[in-house]
Amino acid sequence: MILITGHVILTPEHRERMIALGAEHSARSRSEPGCLAHNCHIDVVPRQARDGSAYECLTFVEEWESVDAVRAHFALPAARAFVAEMRALSPAPPAIRIYAAEDITATLMG
Repeated sequence: MILITGHVILTPEHRERMIALGAEHSARSRSEPGCLAHNCHIDVVPRQARDGSAYECLTFVEEWESVDAVRAHFALPAARAFVAEMRALSPAPPAIRIYAAEDITATLMG
């Protein structure tokens, strides 16, 4: 399984638009082949910038069946348009981390 985490800084003037974009992107992604989960959340604890100011983030947690499914997802025009618009609305580019993961729930939980 491929696990993807990411976040983008919300700006007060674009907050509602960015939340709507994130929700639309997650809903659309869930219908793609190989998508096991695609969730969009607002962090409940504001993060601290280096200058001491606080900011909110929109956070994404995704699960995919394979690297090929992720590649196909990133190649879609709608996914590229989503990233481009988020970049334009946020003061910093979205952050993303991609992991190869193994589900060990049964091992830990019995």
